[in-house]
Amino acid sequence: MAYTLPDLPYAKDALGEYMSAETLTYHHDKHHNAYVVKTNELVEQKGLGGRSLSDLIRHANSKGDKGLYNQSAQIWNHSFFWLCLAPPEGQKPTGRLAEMIDADFGSTDNLLAELKKEAVGHFASGWAWLVLDGDKLKVTSLHDADTPVAYDEMKPLLTLDVWEHAYYIDYRNARPDFAEKVLGNIVNWDFVAQNLDGNGVSRADQDG
Repeated sequence: MAYTLPDLPYAKDALGEYMSAETLTYHHDKHHNAYVVKTNELVEQKGLGGRSLSDLIRHANSKGDKGLYNQSAQIWNHSFFWLCLAPPEGQKPTGRLAEMIDADFGSTDNLLAELKKEAVGHFASGWAWLVLDGDKLKVTSLHDADTPVAYDEMKPLLTLDVWEHAYYIDYRNARPDFAEKVLGNIVNWDFVAQNLDGNGVSRADQDG
């Protein structure tokens, strides 16, 4: 069975001024879908069908197959990214997540500042991440299509896409504005909290 483009978990106009329907049309329907199409082509050529997406990513990484790794990892990264977003309703971290943020960063505002700094300071394309490293929260980034799926010690909680196609329509070249607006207004903190169980990889996985 081929990998598929997952539906967005909200309407394309649901994120309002922070991420437009036009951006979602290009980013999800075209960029994300292109990774799905290319991955399926490579899987067929290489006879690697029947693996879950996460297993395929790990297989490609272990074999040094950068072409397959980049395409398949981008399916997972984007699928996870869409789940990290939610319509702007004043959502904030609560419960255990809020307590961990306060313990590790001092406050939610400090965490958001660190994530923005990581996103803005990341040279060229990639992803800014909040991950669970042991029992601590950690802000980091990965280049290009690299993904926490390939690293057992990185349990993904939240990500921000900092490839230019993620923000150019709405923010032109102003990555700092993009990071600040998205992180401050449309993060799905309930989803982030869910991922504290260490099973974040499974939430963007799919059968192949």
